[in-house]
Amino acid sequence: MCSTQSNAELQPTASDPALILELKTRRPPSLEGRPGCETWSVDFSPDGAWFAWSMGHGIVWVVAWPLDSEECQDGGVDRGDKSFSCGHPVWGLAFGPRPPKASAAWTGCAKPAPKGNNSLLLATGLENGVIKIWNVLTGVAVFDLHGHEGVVRHLAFPRNGTLTLVSSSRDKTLRIWDLAHKGKKVHVLLGHKDWISCCSVSPDCSMIATVGRFDRMVCLWSLRSYTFIRNLTGGDHKTLYLLSSCDFSPDGALLATAAFSGASWWIDLWDPYTAEKLATLVDYFEGYGQNQLSSIQFSPNGLHLSIVTEKRPLCIWEPGKPGMVMQTRADRDSNGLCCNYHPQGGVVATGTRDGHVRFWKAPQTVPNLRHLCRSILRDSVSTHQMEPLPLPKRILEYLTYRDIPDCFTGRRAASDTTWRQT
Repeated sequence: MCSTQSNAELQPTASDPALILELKTRRPPSLEGRPGCETWSVDFSPDGAWFAWSMGHGIVWVVAWPLDSEECQDGGVDRGDKSFSCGHPVWGLAFGPRPPKASAAWTGCAKPAPKGNNSLLLATGLENGVIKIWNVLTGVAVFDLHGHEGVVRHLAFPRNGTLTLVSSSRDKTLRIWDLAHKGKKVHVLLGHKDWISCCSVSPDCSMIATVGRFDRMVCLWSLRSYTFIRNLTGGDHKTLYLLSSCDFSPDGALLATAAFSGASWWIDLWDPYTAEKLATLVDYFEGYGQNQLSSIQFSPNGLHLSIVTEKRPLCIWEPGKPGMVMQTRADRDSNGLCCNYHPQGGVVATGTRDGHVRFWKAPQTVPNLRHLCRSILRDSVSTHQMEPLPLPKRILEYLTYRDIPDCFTGRRAASDTTWRQT
């Protein structure tokens, strides 16, 4: 089902990241280029030992990480890789936590699993609104979740290890499922007026952020009381735009939202506690026509933000600095749709419209002591708790991320030596 291709032609340069590996699907010629072959979602397991991607036509492929290109090409080594046939196109997927104790309900076996043999869950959101829960280690479908009436666009598990699944759908609803009860306990959150493109759970598991593709709404919800908190407004973009993605920083003090309109795209950084817009990154690719921004994600250390667009496979931005710290060559045939960092960093996986996956070597910057102190502090202290502290103004601005300047790239930064388009 899958083949790997090493990157012999593209060499690392000052402005291009290294393309480590590319996974390509092997499908019948009759299916090539037909709708349904897209890779809408990719994900690494929490421990980084597995990688999953929706390879099109209802198939999800799960491979052991790290990949060995020679072994996968030869196809003669069984590394435990698995494929799951979902029956419908897969739009969203997410690895879940390992349950503390395996049982017949989770392993899909008639008898309880051996003591200490835990399962690993994978949730897949389908085009028909069904969410299928799989046990990766056994390859068995455990149960289905029913309720959504439209495409399940995005799935997310909180980082606290609980069996809670958050799903967003084109039916304008956000649902929170209790998998410990096989989804029989579910909370339905209403508020969006159109499709929900993406959902993200804050690191402290207190909030959920959602973006509406056409209603231009950025909503915050309480994961503790299952209620609506606020809608983030204040955008100064006058033209019609579409929201595509969102992500919390690892310390939870920033929320990044992505939007695009015509030939430009931008990313807004918000303070989720105060609803204050802190900074905006704007980019223009006027020579490429429509340039849709598909996905964004913070790096595990919070220093970088990966960006996937239709015309450039991957860009990586460091908030507070002009231009990009790394970007791939502009590619009219890229059609990037999604991205995901390895939990330990250093690698970013991107999915494309033709069902392929590329793995890029991401910068591994060592965080300075100042950034580490801020991350540790903001992980447990909200902005409202920070502001009353008797701190010098510059330190308080740094701790609340109010020192990040707006950044305009593209043609407006053509003279900047840190920004080079290839």
